[in-house]
Amino acid sequence: MSKEAIVGVDLGGTQVRAGKVRAGELVRHEARRISSSERQEVVLAEIFQVIDQVFDDEVAGIGCGVPSIVDVELGIVYTVVNIPSWREVRLKEELERRYGVPAQINNDANAFAVGELKFGKGRGRRNLVGMTLGTGFGTGVIIDGCLYSGANGGAGEIGLLPYREHTIEQYCGGGFFQRAGAEGEEVFRRAREGDPESLRLYHEFGFELGYAVLVALYAYDPELIVLGGSISRAFPLFEGGMRERLETYAYPHSLKRLEIAQSEIEHVAILGAAALYLDATGQRER
Repeated sequence: MSKEAIVGVDLGGTQVRAGKVRAGELVRHEARRISSSERQEVVLAEIFQVIDQVFDDEVAGIGCGVPSIVDVELGIVYTVVNIPSWREVRLKEELERRYGVPAQINNDANAFAVGELKFGKGRGRRNLVGMTLGTGFGTGVIIDGCLYSGANGGAGEIGLLPYREHTIEQYCGGGFFQRAGAEGEEVFRRAREGDPESLRLYHEFGFELGYAVLVALYAYDPELIVLGGSISRAFPLFEGGMRERLETYAYPHSLKRLEIAQSEIEHVAILGAAALYLDATGQRER
């Protein structure tokens, strides 16, 4: 049997999802909760259980997105969010030993960005930034058609830059709504119903997110910024505030050429993980 598929693995702090991707399509996927507080080997065994359900003789390689800093060359993950025992795990080595195919490991925000490049809004583009807006705030960078991870897998971590009295992440993710005493789903519902206070809150959120977009523009000069994550559903509600902040950009001509879009990929985390393998091996969608 020819090897024409990739397994994408999305490791979260409470759940692992894996899928078999062939010809750009997710043909099978599985998920399960993980025992986040258990020992390293227990969590690893649970990940294997999910991958086992989608892995077969067609699979040429594995891509895995992880919420942590990653040594991309060696495939070592450090201090995985919400999994205390995963301080330093040689995940690439573990996956390759068990499945006998090459594995690529990277940060989950990087996986999102390259997933958009290969399967989503970024098709045909060369320079883009992917931003994930959820509990936290993550950024992945594509330069000249390839994922740029940096020397230590930390390129694009603009969320950790100082901003106001904290960091950008605290203003461009779930922390923004927590500080305002708002519950995400409730304020989203009320805003869609036209509640003035909820609409004001989203406008303010967009204004803060606009600062992160400005940083990305000055640092990377992308042609496209793609927004993903749970908060991105509210893009029409916060776009106005974001655009207002972008009016301060020093190069208005460049701003006219910039596209900012909401991700439309279903199962983007799994597809993005699979795209890590494609990007690392210089392949097109398979």
